[in-house]
Amino acid sequence: MSFPVLHAHDYYVQRGGEDASFEAERRLLEDRGHRLATYVRHNTEIEESAVVRTPLPATLIWSSRAHRELRALLARERPAVAHFQNTFPLISPSAYDACRAEGVPVVQSLRNYRLICPSAILFRDGRVCEDCVGLRVPWPGVAHACYRQSRAQSAAVAAMLAVHNARRTWHDRVDLYVALTQFARRKLVEGGLPAGRIAVKPNFVVDPGGPSPVPERGAILYVGRLSPEKGVEDLMRAAARLHAVERVRIAGDGPDRPRLEAMGRAAFLGALRAEEVIEEMRRATVVVVPSRWYETFGRVVVEAFACGRPVVVARHGALAELVEEGRTGFGFAPGSADELAAALERAFADGVRMGPEARRAYEERYRPELNYRMMMGIYRLALERAGKRVPDSLRAFAPADPARSPFDWVRDA
Repeated sequence: MSFPVLHAHDYYVQRGGEDASFEAERRLLEDRGHRLATYVRHNTEIEESAVVRTPLPATLIWSSRAHRELRALLARERPAVAHFQNTFPLISPSAYDACRAEGVPVVQSLRNYRLICPSAILFRDGRVCEDCVGLRVPWPGVAHACYRQSRAQSAAVAAMLAVHNARRTWHDRVDLYVALTQFARRKLVEGGLPAGRIAVKPNFVVDPGGPSPVPERGAILYVGRLSPEKGVEDLMRAAARLHAVERVRIAGDGPDRPRLEAMGRAAFLGALRAEEVIEEMRRATVVVVPSRWYETFGRVVVEAFACGRPVVVARHGALAELVEEGRTGFGFAPGSADELAAALERAFADGVRMGPEARRAYEERYRPELNYRMMMGIYRLALERAGKRVPDSLRAFAPADPARSPFDWVRDA
């Protein structure tokens, strides 16, 4: 029997990639025989409580409920390691102290920039913003009302960050962090997190099966949230330059939908189930990720690769790290509709050729089997850092190496 693991996550009100990744990692462990304990909260609890808009600052800083419930769960289940995904706002950093009290090493996945940015996305007023990066008290985020466009709510988030910077929570109570890309790791280190405690492990997707041929003049597909930082407006403007708006298919929902619908006759599909997204990708010639913010990863990119589809991405942040120019897709300057239009034309010209290369990138880097080996290496390093016994079933896996690409240390193991 493989060793037991605690998985913890705070679900968002609107389902997103972090929720899907949490569930995918749970299934990956379950399928390989691990006994899982689970602690989850749902942000719908906020709306259902007497506090309508946001939890009290005290809860953001320290959730007595989460601390109490986690200590009881850890004492009962005795996991070898506790792996946290999103802890904001209902679980809070009190979870790490619960683990310390019960002698359980902590692994924290970093799927956004919350620990160095009150808004979590390093984006403000239509552009990338790094004003708070490296500050122990992120006061610019309060001045600009970066969290939910509210200075009061932004102050609550800033207080949480300031208190735990002062406590050295991020340095002393987390044994190992997991960033999704080398870019995200570098940015988090710039923000003050300890470089030696941040390993990189990308997301993965389950193989949807052999890819179908790329249609020469198929759809232009976008999958994701419809909000300003996602850059969907740039896609609409680029498609208009190519007289191809009617070929754009948009899977997702969000606050920008009414404005985007007014820009042209694209097909707005709403939020789709995972299997429906795959079917849309099979119909597409190219998938577009036009984000104006620094994505920490780009799960849609890997889903497209698995389907054998090239991807056009904004050439910055993690996205530039995922797509190899001319092999698996093309990049463009963030916010430039002209460059995006040119990249789309190149993708239509070369999509048939690039489809097999995109699929090869998936097979080489983003399969569940490879990701499982990375995860085991991360758990082993966390146990060793905490001075805990490494279970026999884990000794077959090389420990993660924060200083190297995960593809390198797994390959060399």
